[in-house]
Amino acid sequence: MPDTIESLHQSKIQHGSENDRIYLMHLDPGDIPEILDELDKMAKKNHYGKIFAKVPEPVAEAFQKHDFRIEARIPKFFNGRVAALFLGKYFKAERQLEPKADLAEQVLAAAKSKADSTLIDAVPYKFRLATPQDADAIATVYREVFKTYPFPIHDPQYIAHTMTENVLYFTLWENEALVAVASCEMSKQEKNVEMTDFATRPKYRGQGTAVYLLERMEQVMSQHGLKTAYTIARAYSFGMNITFAKLGYTYGGTLTQNTNIAGSLESMNVWYKPLPDLVSEVSSEMMPNTPLNWVLHKGESP
Repeated sequence: MPDTIESLHQSKIQHGSENDRIYLMHLDPGDIPEILDELDKMAKKNHYGKIFAKVPEPVAEAFQKHDFRIEARIPKFFNGRVAALFLGKYFKAERQLEPKADLAEQVLAAAKSKADSTLIDAVPYKFRLATPQDADAIATVYREVFKTYPFPIHDPQYIAHTMTENVLYFTLWENEALVAVASCEMSKQEKNVEMTDFATRPKYRGQGTAVYLLERMEQVMSQHGLKTAYTIARAYSFGMNITFAKLGYTYGGTLTQNTNIAGSLESMNVWYKPLPDLVSEVSSEMMPNTPLNWVLHKGESP
């Protein structure tokens, strides 16, 4: 059963036994400090192994004093100005240990050796942005590629619903068959975007589909006025880490035993990249001016 997404005061969390964790997806700084004790109580009540939090750097000290440790950092994450920290707090000793340290190191070394090393080749498939009518095909590919996933991407209704909110799906097709898919989960208010949900059907792998899609995603996200792209990639996947390194993403840290994906808990690598500034090509309606005071301490200036 997929984990639950719900509000905790003005903040947003995901939690459940599938990932054996609480994920603080969006923090309202006004919920500090009460939310820290409430997260602890929820984790202990449900016997979760980890709390994973994504927070603005100016408020991270409160979490660190509450036994969270920094696992990754993305500079200029919020509105192109304020860094995000990815923090972890563990309630099971074995959960904070990297079970495949040698493999994780090999993947990172391989990715970093390929940094900025590729030209984007064309692929022999038709590219287009997905529509709600494609939700069944997208969910079918995700079911084929991922035994488990931290969000219900196996459900066509979930896919279609996300299209009405803040997600664009980028697809490659061979005639009527979906070959590969990836998505952009946009935060236009915070001006960042997660490049995520990459899946290529097994018989089409090794043809550069992920690299091709990622480049197209960057182009479109720049046109939407977003400033920072990032991903949370499986730490044991040579292909995905190399894909992001090739396109100039910077390694930001590793989230230990963080996500239930493809059937088991895995550590995840954070990669990020500033996007080209194409603000002048985007209308003011698509690019609202958002104040920064929601991510800063009271009285602190940007």
